[in-house]
Amino acid sequence: MKVEVPKEQVVYANILWLGSIISIIAITVAYVLYVTGILPQYVEFDKIVELWGKKSHKFVEETNIPTGWDWIGLLGYGDFLNLLLLAILSFLTVICYLAILPFFLAKKDLIYFVIALIEVVILILAASGLIVAGH
Repeated sequence: MKVEVPKEQVVYANILWLGSIISIIAITVAYVLYVTGILPQYVEFDKIVELWGKKSHKFVEETNIPTGWDWIGLLGYGDFLNLLLLAILSFLTVICYLAILPFFLAKKDLIYFVIALIEVVILILAASGLIVAGH
C-alpha cells in the first residue's frame, strides 16, 4: 500500500531536516571555537559555574549581560555566537511555514493558509518580544 504524502509536507520536512542538520553542525563548530578559546568569552567559565544555580536576573546583574535583543551586539564572543545559532535553529519553523504558504494558496485551501500565516505572525511577534505571556 502506497501512502500519498502531500507536497507541502515533504517541503516542510525537507527544510526542517536540512536546516536542523546545518544548524547543529554550526552550533557544534561554534561551541568548539568557544570552549577552546579561539573565540573570546564574554562570561568566564568560572563565573558561569558560580552563577549556574542562581536566578536569571542575578546572572544578568553579575555578568552585565544585556537583556532583550541587545545581546546581538556581542556576537564576537563565543557564548553569544552560540545563542544566535540557537535562535536561527528555533526560527526554522517560521521558514517552513513560509515555504508551504504558496501550496495552500495553489490548492485554494484558505483555512490552512490562514492558520499557517497566523502561526508565522505569532511566532515572529513572540520572538520580537512584542507579546509576552506570564511575566
